[in-house]
Amino acid sequence: MTSVLLAGLRIHVRRAPHSASTAVSLLRHHGTRRAISHSVVKGYPTIVFSFHQDSEGGEILGSTLVKPEHAVISTFDLFSIGVGPSSSHTVGPMRAGKIFITDLQELGLLDRVQTLKIVLYGSLAATGKGHHTPQAILLGLEGSDPETIDCGTIPSRYEAILTNKSLHLGGDRRIHFDMDRDMLWRWDEVLKTHPNGMRFSCFDGNGDLLATNEYFSVGGGFVVNEKTKVDENLFYKGVDKSVVHGARLHQTHQAEQGDPIHPSKDDDPGHPPYPFDSGNSLLAITRKHNLTIAQVVHDNERYFELSEQDIHEKLMRIWAVMDDCIRTGVSTTERTLPGRLKLRRRAPMLYRRLMRGFYPGIGIPATHLIGPNSSMSAGAVDAPEGMKTSQDVEDGSVSMPRDGRSRAALVTGSFDHAVLPMPPRRTNIPAVDFLSCYAIAVNEVNAAGGRIVTSPTNGAAGVIPAVLKYIVEFVSDDPERSIKTFLLTAGAVGMLFKRGSTISAAEGGCQAEVGVACSMASAGFAACMGASPETVLQAAEIGIGVYFSEDRSDFPPFRSRLFVF
Repeated sequence: MTSVLLAGLRIHVRRAPHSASTAVSLLRHHGTRRAISHSVVKGYPTIVFSFHQDSEGGEILGSTLVKPEHAVISTFDLFSIGVGPSSSHTVGPMRAGKIFITDLQELGLLDRVQTLKIVLYGSLAATGKGHHTPQAILLGLEGSDPETIDCGTIPSRYEAILTNKSLHLGGDRRIHFDMDRDMLWRWDEVLKTHPNGMRFSCFDGNGDLLATNEYFSVGGGFVVNEKTKVDENLFYKGVDKSVVHGARLHQTHQAEQGDPIHPSKDDDPGHPPYPFDSGNSLLAITRKHNLTIAQVVHDNERYFELSEQDIHEKLMRIWAVMDDCIRTGVSTTERTLPGRLKLRRRAPMLYRRLMRGFYPGIGIPATHLIGPNSSMSAGAVDAPEGMKTSQDVEDGSVSMPRDGRSRAALVTGSFDHAVLPMPPRRTNIPAVDFLSCYAIAVNEVNAAGGRIVTSPTNGAAGVIPAVLKYIVEFVSDDPERSIKTFLLTAGAVGMLFKRGSTISAAEGGCQAEVGVACSMASAGFAACMGASPETVLQAAEIGIGVYFSEDRSDFPPFRSRLFVF
């Protein structure tokens, strides 16, 4: 029994005496660049051949060694739409299941599958039941995607699988599946790549192994394995490989020193226009090109073959899901969260208390408005001494500078750009209770398995939507510009953490999720208040710094890997 690794999937074939020729013939048949591997079932040695074939001339090309590069990934890979309650234990496993079935379909093996075995390791096995990991994997194997699945059908579909002991692979192939027999929990065993490991194996009618693969859910919905860790965004999104820009398929920011990467002669992805790998390098780019952080990230997105309209629509889509999540959380009529503990929902009651006394249909009272026409305006900038505006002088609130001239506040960034810079401003935060209510609402929707945006993970999904909602409702005079500025700036900080450390709680503890989200939201808020890039990164550093308390024993590993600022 030998195996051929195609698309990261070990395809087991018989005819062991001709294993090498079989591998190459399969490679030529599929006409794509694939890594080749020989292995036997678990417990036997594995030998990896690091060669692949050029699609045109049939030439066998040697692999090269990759060096870790920039931190730039797509903002729309970092902020992804999924389902609760966990990005690493729900979203990631669902995508892994869909990837496995998609590969079986592409390789023509799905019709031969009779039985399927699933093994969960480490953290996935220890806490998977509470995080809906079994539901996620099984529905992913049935072809569902976290971004498009109807959240309301998840409980009934899962119950039907358990009751009927039947699994509809990819929506095409129905097989017998016994949950007690075919899903194994190895909570005391951790695979070496990551604590959140899982292995899928499928067999034919004779019990022979057809294909197997291991996947690792590394946080934020990202899924990797030995084949895909240098181009994780392709496999993380589960997107159509034929229509994705090469730069998103071959990013090497997750690779370790010496990892093999297979070069392409025809499709060199190159680099985005403004690659950065640390806060210092990002700051240097903003200074050199007179751009805000949001403008830098926006121009990098253009490199992924997205038009300005595409970027705008995708950002608005992310915000729409966040906003709808908050609305669902504060307006639900359900009194408790799912589960045996029957925890009481707090967001609806808090929101009703905050809205008590407001006239229905009129909107928020003027005392909560922040803008140039309100009595508590933050639009009128309190500039440094000697830089007060003429409006302030007319009101008699300040005196003219000694030279008799008024000067505008300094604005950082390019005005000839699709994302205009934000002018400096201040706010007294008069409605901070709303911010807390918004965050609780999102967390409760996530806990109930509802539609969510990983920002950057589900476990910390309440922070960024709540702060952005607060900005839109109580601070901004131009909501669309604020939304784009906030998400693009927060995305840049999230990219730095993902490269320099981790966003997985299984690796870095709570600060890897909530701490990173707090840092991202702090940066986004500062950017929307017109802060300079230096101040934005200082806000991000303060945001993560509050999680480095001396009485926490789980911080040193995270801190030692934090090469961000």
